[in-house]
Amino acid sequence: MVAAAATTFATPAYADMSVSTFLGKADALKSKGMFAMMSSDVGLLQTEMKAAFAAYRADVDAAVAAKRPPPGCPPPKGSAKISSDEVIADFRTVPAAQQAKISVKTAVYAMMKKRYPCR
Repeated sequence: MVAAAATTFATPAYADMSVSTFLGKADALKSKGMFAMMSSDVGLLQTEMKAAFAAYRADVDAAVAAKRPPPGCPPPKGSAKISSDEVIADFRTVPAAQQAKISVKTAVYAMMKKRYPCR
């Protein structure tokens, strides 16, 4: 479905999609089964996730370089893979009343802070 590996790429432009929009599109794709791969929403969701993870990694790197506390302490680039199912499951923990107000980027930062807190 949606490949959401925590790898970094050049940060593409993205629209700061809300968690509710992301989950709605992901659910619609899942309901299409194999036909989901033909939907333009696959690329849209992939781009959104890549941008959010790239922004997170860039903020971690910038904080470390500036000797400020980072927004989390993830393992080295490329060593942590997070599946789309894990991301979606984490996004579903956002209260429904807040999903429309919280961006994918904000949700990714919160997920990574929970997964990789600084000790």
